[in-house]
Amino acid sequence: MTQILIIVAILPALVLFLYIRKKDKNSPEPLGLMALLFFLGGATIISAIILEGVFGALLEMFFPEGSLIYNVIEYFIIVAGAEESGKYVVTRLTTWKNKAFDFTFDGVVYATTASLGFATFENLLYVLSSGLSVGILRALTAVPGHCIDGVFMGYFYGLAKQCEADGDKAGKKKNLIFALIAPILIHGFYDFCLSMKSILFILIFFIFEIAITVFAFIHINKLSKNDLKITSPQNISSDSSSGPVFTNPYTSTTVNTQRNYSEEIPVQLSADVSSESRNME
Repeated sequence: MTQILIIVAILPALVLFLYIRKKDKNSPEPLGLMALLFFLGGATIISAIILEGVFGALLEMFFPEGSLIYNVIEYFIIVAGAEESGKYVVTRLTTWKNKAFDFTFDGVVYATTASLGFATFENLLYVLSSGLSVGILRALTAVPGHCIDGVFMGYFYGLAKQCEADGDKAGKKKNLIFALIAPILIHGFYDFCLSMKSILFILIFFIFEIAITVFAFIHINKLSKNDLKITSPQNISSDSSSGPVFTNPYTSTTVNTQRNYSEEIPVQLSADVSSESRNME
């Protein structure tokens, strides 16, 4: 029976990991790096348990357990903050300067791998102590939830890396902050809704869970399809007068690979129109 419970605890994260990895079509990440991220992400459950225990005890000294303010602080700041910051630190320290981090979608791969590592270790604790029914329930809720947190973290993380390549220090800083804040808010709202123990909040939880899951997986496919090489503007080729155009899914902007495209395109169009006018004359 224990073996079955272990399989139930591990399988959901494994399926999601393979799905994300399959979407990484440009230069798939080294398995060694993925294994390291997975296990380090799982190890952050130790820091999360310690932080949640210490700050949870302090919280009880000031607010009655179960009150609205208690639940807001407990689930948005303490629980979500401790768990998502651990995943973020592991992802940042392990991958930021790694040469394999060369495409924008890699950010999603890294963050979801660390998140699924955490989800797997956490799931093992819950399932082995509470049984099969808990494992099945968490396979449909908590494990995908951690993966979705990783998707949002990785979205901004990949964008921050491209900002660094562009020399945009402000953009890099802003998106690294978003890479931490976005999953904390999503995770916190998830836990907060469940903590309120009312029909209204349970309904809100299921609507939120369905909406955020659909949104996340639609954007996984979009980001995978429009994955871009992380490169600085100086490395963009200027050999042709009208290089190929790409749509950056992280910034919703159109990028032409021609050097100084913002200045040269209008000049080129003007020259083409003048030349065509002379030919017609």
